[in-house]
Amino acid sequence: MNWDRISGQWTELKGKARERWGKLTDDDTQQIEGKRERLAGALQRRYGWAKDKINEQIDAFLETLEPETSTR
Repeated sequence: MNWDRISGQWTELKGKARERWGKLTDDDTQQIEGKRERLAGALQRRYGWAKDKINEQIDAFLETLEPETSTR
């Protein structure tokens, strides 16, 4: 999954991010603006996870989006 696709579709995908990570707020998703580094920072703040766990979580999230975003 190409992160540029996620970035371009962030407005549509931020709801899915909030479903997956319930501790993210509307403000978090607005500030993330589709940027992976900002998502990682928000997850670290909200969950206190280590960088490795954050990257695993983000990669797993991307895998769940693959069927939807690959057709666009």
